[in-house]
Amino acid sequence: EVHLVESGGGMVNPGGSLTLSCAASGFTFSSVDMSWVRQAPGKGPEWVSGINTGGGSTYYAESVKGRFTISRDNAKNTLYLQMNSLKPEDTALYFCARNALPVDLCSVAKCYETHWGQGTQVTVSS
Repeated sequence: EVHLVESGGGMVNPGGSLTLSCAASGFTFSSVDMSWVRQAPGKGPEWVSGINTGGGSTYYAESVKGRFTISRDNAKNTLYLQMNSLKPEDTALYFCARNALPVDLCSVAKCYETHWGQGTQVTVSS
């Protein structure tokens, strides 16, 4: 059974930083492209970032490009999202997700599966 557990969220001031983690189990993590997806209150899911199996190719939504960095440790079955220069509009529940499509298609198609963990809340407010 696929199991994804997100952690690392919290409340920060604008301009602050957080690092999210996603512990994966129940599948061969190193064989799957992965993504981070967020959902703000009253809005639909928004793809944030994706990474290929080896970690050498990364992709970002325009809204976070230059501020967020996705990475993975296949030995630890863990996905990360380093978030810098956080803005109030980054406030959302953040989920990690397995990709249903290759990660290079995420900017033009819904690339992620909808089997998520409980998510981790990120709140950016002064």
